[in-house]
Amino acid sequence: MILVPLGSRRDPETSSKGKLPKPESPLFPFLRCQKAESDQGFYSVGFVKAMDKEKMEELKIQLRQLFNEAQGFVEKTPPTQLYGAIGVVLFTVFFFLIIRLFKRRSSNTILLTGLSGSGKTVLFYQLRDGSSHQGSVTSMEPNEGTFVLHSETSKKGKIKPVHIVDVPGHSRLRPKLDELLTQAAGVVFVVDAVEFLPNLRAASEYLYDILTKASVVNKKIPLLLLCNKVDKVTAHTKDFVRRQLEKEIDKLRASRNAVSSADITNEHTLGVPGEAFAFSQCQNKVTVAEASGLTGDISQLEQFIREYVKA
Repeated sequence: MILVPLGSRRDPETSSKGKLPKPESPLFPFLRCQKAESDQGFYSVGFVKAMDKEKMEELKIQLRQLFNEAQGFVEKTPPTQLYGAIGVVLFTVFFFLIIRLFKRRSSNTILLTGLSGSGKTVLFYQLRDGSSHQGSVTSMEPNEGTFVLHSETSKKGKIKPVHIVDVPGHSRLRPKLDELLTQAAGVVFVVDAVEFLPNLRAASEYLYDILTKASVVNKKIPLLLLCNKVDKVTAHTKDFVRRQLEKEIDKLRASRNAVSSADITNEHTLGVPGEAFAFSQCQNKVTVAEASGLTGDISQLEQFIREYVKA
């Protein structure tokens, strides 16, 4: 038997679109079930909303109670103890912020830069896998990788990898160095000890630009002046290279200081006014070392890396 609520009767003679079919129609029971399910869904949604509202009210009451308890605790606590507790909380927060800031600034990136043909890319491969490249290896794109130094692969225990970036020495690609300096733990400026004198002016200008970068001066990024190819008989010594670079940079300093300060951007003054320039006057630490990428003699380079990227 089919029950039809009052007010829902339809003319048994009408079965047009939008009206229920005759009770005798086989679709009528199905349509009544669909309506019942729809009504049940409507009441279910309303029930859920009512439950959510009740939970919200309970949560408000609990929060109010917690607030009242906290307020009562503060009123009962002596001021000295209260101030002491606040001080401990503030100190703890400050301590953790300092630790996070220190970790964020701790970098494992070492930049290899210098003039084209100085042997940077050969040194990169020596550091990475101990391989040597015969002849000249000129790169137009930065070579970079994060790895444990090849000389340390046989050591036991966990060793921190180093992020080495070989920055091309071509003048058109040097702006890339500005982006990388902000994340560098150290800079290695590679000099060809054999062809040093013909390239003295260009090397001095490039090195001067690096040493006066705001990022280098402000962060005091250490720099290693690496004299490469010292295995050659005609190679100059590191002391000779250092002295010649200091003299040439002293000339550059005098000429550039004569330029109006309005024309100088992002530069810091090198050295001590009135004194001949020396690398020891730089705000960041500058050291001089020797290496031979061809023979694999790079121990001084590795020592510099591990001094600023602890294993």
